[in-house]
Amino acid sequence: MARLKSAGLERTLRPLTMTGPTTGQLDGRPVDVFCSNDYLGLAHHPDVRAAWSHGAGAGSARLICGDRPAHHALEDALGDLYGRPATLLSSGYHANLALLSTLLQSRDVVASDALNHASIIDGVRLSRAQKVILPHNQPDAIPQDTTMAIIEGLYSMDGDRPDVRAFQGEHWLAVDEAHAFGAIGPQGKGVAADQGAEPDFLLGTLGKSIGAYGAFIIGPPALRALLLCQGRTFIFTTGLPEPVAAAALAGLKQMRNGEARGQLQENTRRLRRGLDDLGVDAMGKDHIVPIVLGERTMDVADQLRKSGMVVPGIRPPTVAPGTERLRISVSAAHTPDQIDRMLDALHGALHA
Repeated sequence: MARLKSAGLERTLRPLTMTGPTTGQLDGRPVDVFCSNDYLGLAHHPDVRAAWSHGAGAGSARLICGDRPAHHALEDALGDLYGRPATLLSSGYHANLALLSTLLQSRDVVASDALNHASIIDGVRLSRAQKVILPHNQPDAIPQDTTMAIIEGLYSMDGDRPDVRAFQGEHWLAVDEAHAFGAIGPQGKGVAADQGAEPDFLLGTLGKSIGAYGAFIIGPPALRALLLCQGRTFIFTTGLPEPVAAAALAGLKQMRNGEARGQLQENTRRLRRGLDDLGVDAMGKDHIVPIVLGERTMDVADQLRKSGMVVPGIRPPTVAPGTERLRISVSAAHTPDQIDRMLDALHGALHA
């Protein structure tokens, strides 16, 4: 801890009381929240909130006595969306650990994008497969003897998309759509579907655009059967509480109608146009809006907080030293006034 403090990398918690999908109370003051992954604002949708009153904790792993009809209803709805079986996991982290450690063995070669999430990195380590780190978004670097390539549909810290089709080949392809599911593509199915590609395996989360919690894996029927037999983070984890599954199902129904997704796109355009007008260089084109500021990042984030805008700075080890950044997240629930206030606050913070 002394070393972390001296390097300026100590982390602390700041309790935030949410008063709406994009508003809250922090340190006793009202704030606008521009860092949540609740991209469609569904965590506060009346149907989603009402669903939290249905059922109780599972009390056991699903293979013991924690399997509930609510789990199957949610898996059936996700399977209907993708046309292939879905398997629920307790989190996106659990999903990547389960998929990679179940499918890969020490003799296999896995090609993993250099900017993949920590859960993918740890899943590859747990599998003991031979790892090849691909330069970011460079499918030409995939070795010929690769068993599986794994990428993200929308990278959470750079906000960019890969060309999913370019990563397909004789090997398996897994795409983690955590930040794209619900927000991008036909019926919110993600970047792969938006590009007309179908990866062998797809992962999505239910705690971001859906407004609930948990995650899922999509793949062939044999994969679901195998996960139930050998997916360690499925077998040895208590099943999702029934209210969580009910809330996720309610959020999924709202997500599929597309109204919130259209508003998210409009809000994203408004914010990015404003940044262009301010001469601020932002990465990506979607609702994740990273602004690399380097050593200024934490000071600018502090100025934004004082202006009533919650956008914590992102620093190592989440991103590489020297690329510290603000990561603005747009929500369908943001109002035009909130976006304009955010732009004014950012302009002031950058010139303070």
